[in-house]
Amino acid sequence: MPQTPPFTGMFGPASYNNNVYQSKEESYGDLYYHENNLVSGSLEALIHHLVPNVDYYPDRTYIFTFLLSSRLFLHPYELVSKVYHLCVEHQRLSDPHADKLRMRKMAPKIVQLLTEWTETFPYDFRDERTMRGLKELTHRITSGDELYRKAVHQMIQSLIRKLTALSQYEEALAKINATAADRLTVLKAKPQSIQRDILTICNDPFTLAQQLTHIELERLSYIGPEEFVQAFIQKGPLDNNKSRFSDRKKASNLEAYVEWFNRLSYLVATEICMPVKKKHRARVIEFFIDVARECFNIGNFNSLMAIISGMNMSPVSRLKKTWGKVKTAKFDILEHQMDPSSNFYNYRTALRGATQRSITAHTSREKIVIPFFSLLIKDIYFLNEGCANLLPNGHVNFEKFWELAKQVSEFMTWKQVECPFERDRKILQYLLTVPVFTEDALYLASYESEGPENNIEKDSWKSLRCSRI
Repeated sequence: MPQTPPFTGMFGPASYNNNVYQSKEESYGDLYYHENNLVSGSLEALIHHLVPNVDYYPDRTYIFTFLLSSRLFLHPYELVSKVYHLCVEHQRLSDPHADKLRMRKMAPKIVQLLTEWTETFPYDFRDERTMRGLKELTHRITSGDELYRKAVHQMIQSLIRKLTALSQYEEALAKINATAADRLTVLKAKPQSIQRDILTICNDPFTLAQQLTHIELERLSYIGPEEFVQAFIQKGPLDNNKSRFSDRKKASNLEAYVEWFNRLSYLVATEICMPVKKKHRARVIEFFIDVARECFNIGNFNSLMAIISGMNMSPVSRLKKTWGKVKTAKFDILEHQMDPSSNFYNYRTALRGATQRSITAHTSREKIVIPFFSLLIKDIYFLNEGCANLLPNGHVNFEKFWELAKQVSEFMTWKQVECPFERDRKILQYLLTVPVFTEDALYLASYESEGPENNIEKDSWKSLRCSRI
Protein backbone atom coordinates (compact mmCIF):
# COMPACT_ATOMS: atom_id res chain seq x y z
CA MET A 1 0.00 0.00 0.00
CA PRO A 2 1.47 3.40 -0.90
CA GLN A 3 2.41 5.58 2.03
CA THR A 4 0.98 9.05 2.58
CA PRO A 5 3.71 11.47 1.45
CA PRO A 6 4.45 14.72 3.34
CA PHE A 7 2.70 17.95 2.38
CA THR A 8 5.90 19.66 1.23
CA GLY A 9 5.84 20.03 -2.51
CA MET A 10 2.25 18.86 -2.81
CA PHE A 11 1.36 21.90 -4.89
CA GLY A 12 3.55 23.33 -7.62
CA PRO A 13 4.36 27.00 -8.20
CA ALA A 14 1.33 27.43 -10.47
CA SER A 15 -1.86 28.85 -9.03
CA TYR A 16 -3.51 25.45 -9.02
CA ASN A 17 -2.76 21.79 -9.51
CA ASN A 18 -0.78 21.02 -12.64
CA ASN A 19 -1.11 17.25 -12.77
CA VAL A 20 -2.32 15.56 -15.93
CA TYR A 21 -5.26 13.38 -14.95
CA GLN A 22 -5.94 9.86 -16.08
CA SER A 23 -8.70 9.07 -18.52
CA LYS A 24 -11.25 8.20 -15.85
CA GLU A 25 -13.01 11.56 -16.06
CA GLU A 26 -13.98 10.89 -19.67
CA SER A 27 -16.70 8.61 -18.32
CA TYR A 28 -18.27 11.62 -16.62
CA GLY A 29 -19.15 14.49 -18.90
CA ASP A 30 -19.43 17.04 -16.10
CA LEU A 31 -15.71 17.63 -15.47
CA TYR A 32 -14.01 20.49 -17.31
CA TYR A 33 -10.30 21.06 -17.83
CA HIS A 34 -8.10 23.90 -18.98
CA GLU A 35 -4.62 22.93 -20.19
CA ASN A 36 -4.93 19.58 -18.38
CA ASN A 37 -6.02 21.23 -15.11
CA LEU A 38 -9.39 20.43 -13.60
CA VAL A 39 -11.18 23.78 -13.26
CA SER A 40 -14.84 22.90 -12.63
CA GLY A 41 -17.37 20.12 -12.47
CA SER A 42 -20.67 19.00 -11.04
CA LEU A 43 -20.56 17.83 -7.44
CA GLU A 44 -21.50 14.28 -8.42
CA ALA A 45 -18.76 14.10 -11.05
CA LEU A 46 -16.21 15.40 -8.55
CA ILE A 47 -17.25 12.71 -6.06
CA HIS A 48 -16.86 10.06 -8.77
CA HIS A 49 -13.40 11.48 -9.44
CA LEU A 50 -12.49 10.98 -5.78
CA VAL A 51 -13.32 7.27 -5.59
CA PRO A 52 -10.70 4.80 -6.91
CA ASN A 53 -11.39 1.76 -9.02
CA VAL A 54 -9.30 -1.13 -10.29
CA ASP A 55 -7.42 1.03 -12.83
CA TYR A 56 -7.47 4.43 -11.16
CA TYR A 57 -6.38 6.21 -7.99
CA PRO A 58 -6.91 9.97 -7.62
CA ASP A 59 -3.98 12.34 -7.38
CA ARG A 60 -3.21 13.29 -3.80
CA THR A 61 -3.60 17.00 -4.47
CA TYR A 62 -7.10 16.31 -5.71
CA ILE A 63 -7.99 14.24 -2.62
CA PHE A 64 -6.87 17.02 -0.27
CA THR A 65 -8.53 19.78 -2.27
CA PHE A 66 -11.84 17.99 -2.63
CA LEU A 67 -12.04 16.85 1.00
CA LEU A 68 -11.19 20.40 2.09
CA SER A 69 -13.82 22.11 -0.06
CA SER A 70 -16.57 19.48 -0.32
CA ARG A 71 -17.94 20.36 3.13
CA LEU A 72 -19.31 23.55 1.60
CA PHE A 73 -21.75 21.43 -0.35
CA LEU A 74 -22.41 18.38 1.80
CA HIS A 75 -21.59 17.08 5.28
CA PRO A 76 -18.63 14.70 5.69
CA TYR A 77 -21.01 11.93 6.79
CA GLU A 78 -22.97 12.42 3.57
CA LEU A 79 -19.76 12.18 1.57
CA VAL A 80 -18.82 8.93 3.35
CA SER A 81 -22.21 7.53 2.37
CA LYS A 82 -21.74 8.48 -1.27
CA VAL A 83 -18.23 6.99 -1.31
CA TYR A 84 -19.67 3.81 0.20
CA HIS A 85 -22.26 3.43 -2.56
CA LEU A 86 -19.74 4.15 -5.30
CA CYS A 87 -17.33 1.59 -3.85
CA VAL A 88 -20.09 -1.00 -3.79
CA GLU A 89 -20.85 -0.14 -7.39
CA HIS A 90 -17.21 -0.35 -8.49
CA GLN A 91 -16.49 -3.57 -6.64
CA ARG A 92 -19.83 -5.14 -7.48
CA LEU A 93 -19.96 -6.29 -3.85
CA SER A 94 -23.73 -6.59 -4.04
CA ASP A 95 -23.21 -9.41 -6.55
CA PRO A 96 -22.49 -12.68 -4.72
CA HIS A 97 -20.52 -13.87 -7.79
CA ALA A 98 -18.25 -10.82 -7.83
CA ASP A 99 -14.75 -11.41 -9.07
CA LYS A 100 -12.60 -11.89 -5.94
CA LEU A 101 -9.48 -10.80 -7.80
CA ARG A 102 -11.19 -7.53 -8.70
CA MET A 103 -12.12 -7.05 -5.06
CA ARG A 104 -8.54 -7.63 -3.95
CA LYS A 105 -7.33 -4.98 -6.40
CA MET A 106 -9.89 -2.47 -5.19
CA ALA A 107 -9.61 -2.91 -1.42
CA PRO A 108 -6.08 -1.47 -0.88
CA LYS A 109 -6.95 1.63 -2.91
CA ILE A 110 -10.10 2.31 -0.94
CA VAL A 111 -8.26 1.72 2.34
CA GLN A 112 -5.57 4.16 1.17
CA LEU A 113 -8.18 6.80 0.30
CA LEU A 114 -9.75 6.42 3.74
CA THR A 115 -6.31 6.58 5.35
CA GLU A 116 -5.65 9.87 3.55
CA TRP A 117 -8.96 11.17 4.85
CA THR A 118 -8.57 10.06 8.47
CA GLU A 119 -4.97 11.29 8.70
CA THR A 120 -5.57 14.73 7.18
CA PHE A 121 -9.13 15.48 8.34
CA PRO A 122 -9.49 13.41 11.54
CA TYR A 123 -11.92 15.88 13.12
CA ASP A 124 -14.55 14.91 10.53
CA PHE A 125 -14.87 11.65 12.47
CA ARG A 126 -15.82 13.29 15.75
CA ASP A 127 -19.29 13.17 14.23
CA GLU A 128 -20.69 9.74 15.10
CA ARG A 129 -22.45 9.57 11.75
CA THR A 130 -19.16 9.95 9.86
CA MET A 131 -17.43 7.39 12.07
CA ARG A 132 -20.30 4.95 11.64
CA GLY A 133 -20.13 5.36 7.84
CA LEU A 134 -16.37 4.74 7.93
CA LYS A 135 -16.78 1.51 9.89
CA GLU A 136 -19.56 0.26 7.61
CA LEU A 137 -17.49 0.93 4.51
CA THR A 138 -14.31 -0.67 5.84
CA HIS A 139 -16.23 -3.71 7.07
CA ARG A 140 -17.78 -4.16 3.64
CA ILE A 141 -14.59 -3.92 1.60
CA THR A 142 -12.37 -6.01 3.88
CA SER A 143 -14.67 -8.87 4.83
CA GLY A 144 -12.89 -12.15 4.33
CA ASP A 145 -9.41 -10.67 3.91
CA GLU A 146 -7.20 -10.66 7.00
CA LEU A 147 -4.50 -8.45 5.46
CA TYR A 148 -6.85 -5.54 4.78
CA ARG A 149 -8.64 -6.00 8.10
CA LYS A 150 -5.30 -5.44 9.82
CA ALA A 151 -4.64 -2.28 7.79
CA VAL A 152 -8.11 -0.95 8.61
CA HIS A 153 -7.64 -1.73 12.30
CA GLN A 154 -4.36 0.25 12.33
CA MET A 155 -6.04 3.15 10.52
CA ILE A 156 -8.93 3.34 12.98
CA GLN A 157 -6.63 3.01 15.99
CA SER A 158 -4.52 5.90 14.66
CA LEU A 159 -7.69 7.95 14.17
CA ILE A 160 -8.87 7.25 17.72
CA ARG A 161 -5.47 8.33 19.08
CA LYS A 162 -5.75 11.64 17.20
CA LEU A 163 -9.27 12.27 18.47
CA THR A 164 -8.28 11.35 22.03
CA ALA A 165 -5.31 13.75 21.87
CA LEU A 166 -7.66 16.50 20.67
CA SER A 167 -10.06 15.91 23.57
CA GLN A 168 -7.18 16.00 26.06
CA TYR A 169 -5.89 19.24 24.50
CA GLU A 170 -9.32 20.84 24.77
CA GLU A 171 -9.59 19.79 28.42
CA ALA A 172 -6.11 21.19 29.16
CA LEU A 173 -7.02 24.44 27.41
CA ALA A 174 -10.21 24.73 29.46
CA LYS A 175 -8.20 24.25 32.69
CA ILE A 176 -5.67 26.90 31.64
CA ASN A 177 -8.45 29.37 30.86
CA ALA A 178 -10.18 28.60 34.16
CA THR A 179 -6.93 29.16 36.09
CA ALA A 180 -6.34 32.47 34.30
CA ALA A 181 -9.91 33.56 35.09
CA ASP A 182 -9.51 32.61 38.78
CA ARG A 183 -6.25 34.54 39.08
CA LEU A 184 -7.85 37.57 37.46
CA THR A 185 -10.72 37.41 39.98
CA VAL A 186 -8.21 37.38 42.85
CA LEU A 187 -6.36 40.34 41.34
CA LYS A 188 -9.58 42.36 41.06
CA ALA A 189 -10.53 41.56 44.65
CA LYS A 190 -7.08 42.43 45.98
CA PRO A 191 -5.38 44.92 43.64
CA GLN A 192 -2.44 45.21 46.00
CA SER A 193 -1.61 41.53 45.44
CA ILE A 194 -0.20 42.38 42.04
CA GLN A 195 1.46 39.50 40.21
CA ARG A 196 5.17 39.06 39.74
CA ASP A 197 6.46 40.62 36.54
CA ILE A 198 7.98 38.80 33.57
CA LEU A 199 11.57 39.72 34.42
CA THR A 200 11.38 37.88 37.73
CA ILE A 201 10.20 34.76 35.89
CA CYS A 202 12.54 34.94 32.88
CA ASN A 203 15.13 37.61 32.09
CA ASP A 204 16.65 35.88 29.04
CA PRO A 205 15.00 36.98 25.75
CA PHE A 206 16.05 33.84 23.86
CA THR A 207 14.55 31.53 26.50
CA LEU A 208 11.26 33.43 26.50
CA ALA A 209 11.14 33.35 22.68
CA GLN A 210 11.64 29.59 22.83
CA GLN A 211 8.78 29.15 25.29
CA LEU A 212 6.51 31.35 23.17
CA THR A 213 7.38 29.10 20.23
CA HIS A 214 6.31 26.07 22.27
CA ILE A 215 2.86 27.60 22.81
CA GLU A 216 2.55 28.65 19.18
CA LEU A 217 3.48 25.26 17.73
CA GLU A 218 1.25 23.35 20.13
CA ARG A 219 -1.78 25.48 19.29
CA LEU A 220 -1.01 25.40 15.58
CA SER A 221 -0.77 21.61 15.62
CA TYR A 222 -4.39 21.19 16.70
CA ILE A 223 -5.94 23.41 14.03
CA GLY A 224 -7.65 21.22 11.43
CA PRO A 225 -7.40 22.35 7.78
CA GLU A 226 -11.19 22.24 7.51
CA GLU A 227 -11.48 24.97 10.15
CA PHE A 228 -10.39 27.55 7.58
CA VAL A 229 -13.31 26.56 5.40
CA GLN A 230 -15.82 26.35 8.22
CA ALA A 231 -14.82 29.67 9.72
CA PHE A 232 -14.04 31.84 6.73
CA ILE A 233 -15.88 30.62 3.67
CA GLN A 234 -19.49 31.74 3.79
CA LYS A 235 -22.12 30.38 1.47
CA GLY A 236 -22.77 32.67 -1.49
CA PRO A 237 -26.05 33.68 -3.14
CA LEU A 238 -25.86 30.75 -5.56
CA ASP A 239 -25.66 28.23 -2.72
CA ASN A 240 -28.84 26.68 -1.42
CA ASN A 241 -29.87 24.85 1.75
CA LYS A 242 -28.00 27.17 4.11
CA SER A 243 -29.80 25.81 7.15
CA ARG A 244 -28.34 22.32 6.72
CA PHE A 245 -24.92 23.71 7.64
CA SER A 246 -26.08 25.34 10.86
CA ASP A 247 -24.67 22.50 12.97
CA ARG A 248 -21.19 22.54 11.46
CA LYS A 249 -18.39 22.18 13.97
CA LYS A 250 -17.13 25.59 14.98
CA ALA A 251 -13.51 26.40 14.28
CA SER A 252 -12.70 26.19 17.99
CA ASN A 253 -8.97 25.45 17.69
CA LEU A 254 -8.50 28.28 15.22
CA GLU A 255 -10.40 30.62 17.53
CA ALA A 256 -8.26 29.52 20.50
CA TYR A 257 -5.15 30.42 18.50
CA VAL A 258 -6.46 33.89 17.67
CA GLU A 259 -7.31 34.37 21.36
CA TRP A 260 -3.71 33.45 22.25
CA PHE A 261 -2.40 36.20 19.95
CA ASN A 262 -4.68 38.73 21.67
CA ARG A 263 -3.65 37.50 25.11
CA LEU A 264 0.05 37.86 24.29
CA SER A 265 -0.48 41.41 23.01
CA TYR A 266 -2.31 42.40 26.20
CA LEU A 267 0.27 40.60 28.35
CA VAL A 268 3.07 42.66 26.77
CA ALA A 269 1.12 45.89 27.33
CA THR A 270 0.31 44.87 30.92
CA GLU A 271 3.95 44.12 31.73
CA ILE A 272 4.99 47.53 30.36
CA CYS A 273 2.26 49.60 32.04
CA MET A 274 2.40 47.81 35.40
CA PRO A 275 5.74 49.04 36.87
CA VAL A 276 5.63 52.30 38.85
CA LYS A 277 9.14 53.41 37.96
CA LYS A 278 9.93 54.79 34.51
CA LYS A 279 13.33 53.09 34.47
CA HIS A 280 11.72 49.70 35.08
CA ARG A 281 9.13 50.27 32.34
CA ALA A 282 11.90 51.15 29.88
CA ARG A 283 13.76 47.97 30.83
CA VAL A 284 10.64 45.86 30.19
CA ILE A 285 10.17 47.50 26.75
CA GLU A 286 13.79 46.78 25.80
CA PHE A 287 13.41 43.21 27.03
CA PHE A 288 10.38 42.60 24.82
CA ILE A 289 12.16 44.18 21.86
CA ASP A 290 14.91 41.60 22.33
CA VAL A 291 12.32 38.80 22.69
CA ALA A 292 10.66 39.94 19.46
CA ARG A 293 14.00 39.91 17.65
CA GLU A 294 14.67 36.34 18.85
CA CYS A 295 11.19 35.33 17.65
CA PHE A 296 12.05 36.74 14.22
CA ASN A 297 15.31 34.76 14.13
CA ILE A 298 13.48 31.55 15.10
CA GLY A 299 10.79 32.08 12.43
CA ASN A 300 8.04 32.74 14.98
CA PHE A 301 6.33 35.62 13.18
CA ASN A 302 3.06 35.31 15.11
CA SER A 303 4.61 35.99 18.53
CA LEU A 304 6.73 38.72 16.93
CA MET A 305 3.63 40.52 15.64
CA ALA A 306 1.75 40.03 18.93
CA ILE A 307 4.63 41.67 20.83
CA ILE A 308 4.80 44.58 18.35
CA SER A 309 1.00 44.97 18.60
CA GLY A 310 1.22 45.09 22.39
CA MET A 311 3.91 47.76 22.31
CA ASN A 312 1.89 49.80 19.79
CA MET A 313 -1.29 49.81 21.90
CA SER A 314 -2.24 53.38 22.83
CA PRO A 315 -1.72 52.97 26.61
CA VAL A 316 1.89 51.95 25.86
CA SER A 317 2.72 54.22 22.93
CA ARG A 318 1.59 57.33 24.84
CA LEU A 319 4.30 56.78 27.52
CA LYS A 320 6.64 59.29 25.86
CA LYS A 321 8.92 59.77 28.88
CA THR A 322 9.35 56.03 29.18
CA TRP A 323 10.09 55.60 25.46
CA GLY A 324 12.60 58.43 25.78
CA LYS A 325 14.70 56.09 27.94
CA VAL A 326 14.53 53.24 25.38
CA LYS A 327 17.04 52.49 22.63
CA THR A 328 14.53 52.04 19.82
CA ALA A 329 16.81 51.23 16.87
CA LYS A 330 16.13 47.47 17.12
CA PHE A 331 12.40 48.09 17.50
CA ASP A 332 12.39 50.27 14.39
CA ILE A 333 13.98 47.43 12.41
CA LEU A 334 11.35 44.95 13.61
CA GLU A 335 8.52 47.35 12.80
CA HIS A 336 9.99 47.77 9.34
CA GLN A 337 9.96 43.99 8.85
CA MET A 338 6.26 43.84 9.82
CA ASP A 339 5.30 47.06 8.03
CA PRO A 340 1.77 46.60 6.57
CA SER A 341 2.47 48.79 3.53
CA SER A 342 2.42 47.14 0.09
CA ASN A 343 0.36 44.28 1.56
CA PHE A 344 3.04 43.37 4.11
CA TYR A 345 5.69 43.06 1.41
CA ASN A 346 8.64 42.96 3.85
CA TYR A 347 7.01 40.33 6.02
CA ARG A 348 6.04 38.18 3.03
CA THR A 349 9.63 38.33 1.81
CA ALA A 350 10.89 37.21 5.22
CA LEU A 351 8.25 34.46 5.31
CA ARG A 352 9.40 33.14 1.93
CA GLY A 353 12.97 33.10 3.23
CA ALA A 354 11.94 31.17 6.35
CA THR A 355 9.90 28.76 4.22
CA GLN A 356 12.87 28.11 1.94
CA ARG A 357 15.09 27.53 4.98
CA SER A 358 12.51 25.07 6.28
CA ILE A 359 12.44 23.10 3.02
CA THR A 360 16.23 22.65 2.99
CA ALA A 361 16.55 22.29 6.79
CA HIS A 362 18.89 19.77 8.37
CA THR A 363 17.65 20.37 11.93
CA SER A 364 14.20 20.75 13.48
CA ARG A 365 15.24 24.21 14.65
CA GLU A 366 15.55 25.35 11.01
CA LYS A 367 12.15 23.89 10.09
CA ILE A 368 10.16 26.31 12.25
CA VAL A 369 7.83 28.62 10.33
CA ILE A 370 5.03 30.21 12.35
CA PRO A 371 3.14 32.65 10.13
CA PHE A 372 1.50 35.89 11.19
CA PHE A 373 -1.82 34.12 11.54
CA SER A 374 -4.22 37.03 11.16
CA LEU A 375 -2.72 37.82 7.76
CA LEU A 376 -3.07 34.19 6.66
CA ILE A 377 -6.75 34.37 7.63
CA LYS A 378 -7.11 37.67 5.77
CA ASP A 379 -5.57 36.15 2.62
CA ILE A 380 -8.04 33.26 2.72
CA TYR A 381 -10.92 35.64 3.35
CA PHE A 382 -10.09 37.75 0.31
CA LEU A 383 -9.59 34.64 -1.83
CA ASN A 384 -13.12 33.61 -0.91
CA GLU A 385 -14.60 37.07 -1.42
CA GLY A 386 -13.04 37.37 -4.86
CA CYS A 387 -14.36 34.09 -6.27
CA ALA A 388 -17.73 32.32 -6.27
CA ASN A 389 -18.06 28.76 -4.96
CA LEU A 390 -20.38 27.88 -7.82
CA LEU A 391 -20.29 28.95 -11.45
CA PRO A 392 -23.43 30.20 -13.25
CA ASN A 393 -23.97 26.72 -14.73
CA GLY A 394 -24.12 25.22 -11.23
CA HIS A 395 -20.68 23.61 -11.39
CA VAL A 396 -18.25 23.76 -8.49
CA ASN A 397 -15.55 26.39 -9.14
CA PHE A 398 -12.65 24.03 -8.57
CA GLU A 399 -10.05 26.50 -9.78
CA LYS A 400 -10.82 28.55 -6.67
CA PHE A 401 -10.42 25.53 -4.42
CA TRP A 402 -7.04 24.60 -5.90
CA GLU A 403 -5.77 28.00 -4.73
CA LEU A 404 -7.40 27.61 -1.31
CA ALA A 405 -5.87 24.16 -0.91
CA LYS A 406 -2.45 25.50 -1.89
CA GLN A 407 -2.57 28.06 0.93
CA VAL A 408 -3.89 25.62 3.51
CA SER A 409 -1.45 22.84 2.55
CA GLU A 410 1.48 25.19 3.19
CA PHE A 411 0.04 25.83 6.64
CA MET A 412 -0.27 22.04 7.13
CA THR A 413 3.47 21.68 6.58
CA TRP A 414 4.27 24.38 9.13
CA LYS A 415 1.99 22.99 11.84
CA GLN A 416 3.58 19.52 11.74
CA VAL A 417 6.96 20.74 13.01
CA GLU A 418 7.82 19.59 16.53
CA CYS A 419 9.30 22.21 18.83
CA PRO A 420 12.99 21.40 19.42
CA PHE A 421 13.37 23.58 22.52
CA GLU A 422 13.26 22.33 26.09
CA ARG A 423 10.04 23.18 27.89
CA ASP A 424 10.14 25.40 30.99
CA ARG A 425 6.91 24.71 32.87
CA LYS A 426 7.29 27.71 35.16
CA ILE A 427 7.59 30.17 32.26
CA LEU A 428 4.84 28.48 30.26
CA GLN A 429 2.48 28.58 33.24
CA TYR A 430 3.16 32.28 33.69
CA LEU A 431 2.59 33.11 30.03
CA LEU A 432 -0.66 31.15 29.88
CA THR A 433 -2.30 32.02 33.21
CA VAL A 434 -0.94 35.32 34.58
CA PRO A 435 -3.73 37.94 34.73
CA VAL A 436 -3.65 40.57 32.00
CA PHE A 437 -5.22 44.02 32.17
CA THR A 438 -8.27 44.99 30.17
CA GLU A 439 -7.98 47.99 27.87
CA ASP A 440 -9.51 50.25 30.54
CA ALA A 441 -7.12 48.94 33.19
CA LEU A 442 -4.19 49.53 30.82
CA TYR A 443 -5.24 53.16 30.31
CA LEU A 444 -5.59 53.66 34.06
CA ALA A 445 -2.13 52.24 34.71
CA SER A 446 -0.73 54.32 31.85
CA TYR A 447 -2.24 57.59 33.16
CA GLU A 448 -0.98 56.81 36.67
CA SER A 449 2.52 56.26 35.28
CA GLU A 450 2.52 59.35 33.07
CA GLY A 451 -0.34 61.80 33.63
CA PRO A 452 -2.79 62.83 30.90
CA GLU A 453 -1.42 65.43 28.50
CA ASN A 454 -4.55 66.93 26.96
CA ASN A 455 -8.24 67.44 27.67
CA ILE A 456 -9.28 64.23 25.93
CA GLU A 457 -6.89 62.18 28.07
CA LYS A 458 -7.96 64.07 31.21
CA ASP A 459 -11.63 63.30 30.52
CA SER A 460 -10.77 59.67 29.83
CA TRP A 461 -8.79 59.36 33.06
CA LYS A 462 -11.58 60.97 35.06
CA SER A 463 -14.15 58.62 33.54
CA LEU A 464 -12.02 55.56 34.20
CA ARG A 465 -11.40 56.52 37.84
CA CYS A 466 -15.12 57.08 38.40
CA SER A 467 -16.02 53.71 36.92
CA ARG A 468 -13.45 52.00 39.17
CA ILE A 469 -15.03 53.40 42.34
